[in-house]
Amino acid sequence: MSRRSGGRQARQKLRAAPLEVKPVRAGMDGGQYKPLTNGDMAQIHAAALEALETIGLSGVTETAAAYCTKAGAEFRDGRLYFPPALVESAIKSANRDFSLHGRDPKHDIHPKGRKVHFGTAGAAVHVVDVDSNSYRDSTLRDLYNAARITDTLDNVHFFQRPMVARDMETTLDLDLNTLYASLAGTNKHVGTSVTVPENTAPFLEMLYMVAGGEAAFKARPFVSASICFVVPPMRFAKDACDVMESLIKGGVPILLLSAGQAGATSPAAIAGSVVQSVAEVLAGLVYVNAISPGHPAIFGTWPFVSDLRTGAMSGGSGEQALLSAAVSQMAGFYDLPAGSAAGMSDSKLPDIQAGYEKGITTALAGLSGLNLVYESVGMHGSLMGFCFESLIIDNDMLGQVLRTIRGIEINPDTLSLDTMRAVCLGGPEHYLGTEQTLRLMQTEYVYPAIASRLSPKEWEEAQKPDIVAEATKLKNRILASHFPSYIPADIDAALRQRFDIHLPRSAMRLG
Repeated sequence: MSRRSGGRQARQKLRAAPLEVKPVRAGMDGGQYKPLTNGDMAQIHAAALEALETIGLSGVTETAAAYCTKAGAEFRDGRLYFPPALVESAIKSANRDFSLHGRDPKHDIHPKGRKVHFGTAGAAVHVVDVDSNSYRDSTLRDLYNAARITDTLDNVHFFQRPMVARDMETTLDLDLNTLYASLAGTNKHVGTSVTVPENTAPFLEMLYMVAGGEAAFKARPFVSASICFVVPPMRFAKDACDVMESLIKGGVPILLLSAGQAGATSPAAIAGSVVQSVAEVLAGLVYVNAISPGHPAIFGTWPFVSDLRTGAMSGGSGEQALLSAAVSQMAGFYDLPAGSAAGMSDSKLPDIQAGYEKGITTALAGLSGLNLVYESVGMHGSLMGFCFESLIIDNDMLGQVLRTIRGIEINPDTLSLDTMRAVCLGGPEHYLGTEQTLRLMQTEYVYPAIASRLSPKEWEEAQKPDIVAEATKLKNRILASHFPSYIPADIDAALRQRFDIHLPRSAMRLG
């Protein structure tokens, strides 16, 4: 008994010690799950090329037509057509080796190969109130709080704006205050968007002020922009295209985002939805490289799913999981940095439905090797609601997903014959407290921060802790204590003098 007790104490002491080598991390290699064969991907590629050559895109802006036709596209009958050789050339010459920087280099992201990263994203217009089981309008302070919480979560690797600050009255207020609140709350890589072309100049000005100058930002771009440059099916979006052109010239990495909804704005056939999404983003790739060859662009195929009984989005469905994994594979087929969405529960609250929907979609996206998994935490109501408690719960979930991505290491030590021999032939006939167990318990296993692994008896003795309540407690502790100073006081003062910043200094504990 004393030996067993000593082993338990040793394990408890080791468990409480800071981790030198974490069992999971950003940028681990996925690619284990492959819903498409090599032949399937070749057929999808050929179909996408045919669509671009024979269907083309409408809604072409004057500048888009000028850039793309100069590169070799054909404009006729109000549509822009892309010859296969032009598309293949853009794929071949695209930038495959760029970084999405954090302001702290430890948060730099390298979306290359099959390296996987999880983050927030979305445009939720509500916040989920778990105390009243209701929704309320999202605000700028909510966005800042989401950034602060994300800043503390190990398994959420980047912060893309997850909700809309509905208390902003103009698009300029919205765009600039979204950028400011995000940068004030986290030094991880930030993703956001610009609503209308006239907002790009002040947006870039704010970026350069925070970075310490235009050259400093372009050397380490710590903000990327989501650009919905197409309105599916196969139409350019004028304002978004104009915004994209300006931001490319300003040095901002671009997420080329195509978000068709299967059965509504893209074909109901899963394969057809993939073809359209790939075709639209390939057109965007030609466009971006015609403006600035080699500009950092993320292959942002985001095909969504409709519940064909109602037409409503079903972001937590098995079909959504398949779509996200399939477009991830297609990006791998092209060897292009890729981003898509997973974790978008249709459940309105953090409940059992949310758990299984989020689990299956994020796991398949990660295992497919998707470089950037957007909307992976906190999202409910088919992207209409954002929940702080789910942000924290989903961080636990992502730890488990990342562990499956890491896989199983096979070597003489992990095969464990020496350990088995020592335990079975001359030892205690159990592995508790052995050298290998103590050594691997922190590096081989992932432990949840708030999920309960108590026995039923221990759970009752602990007053039956509930995961949502535990998440609320942690949320409150973070929001009461974590007030990072990622924008220096002198720059903050200059920003407030130059722009109409709506986040009070008092809310940031800045005095």
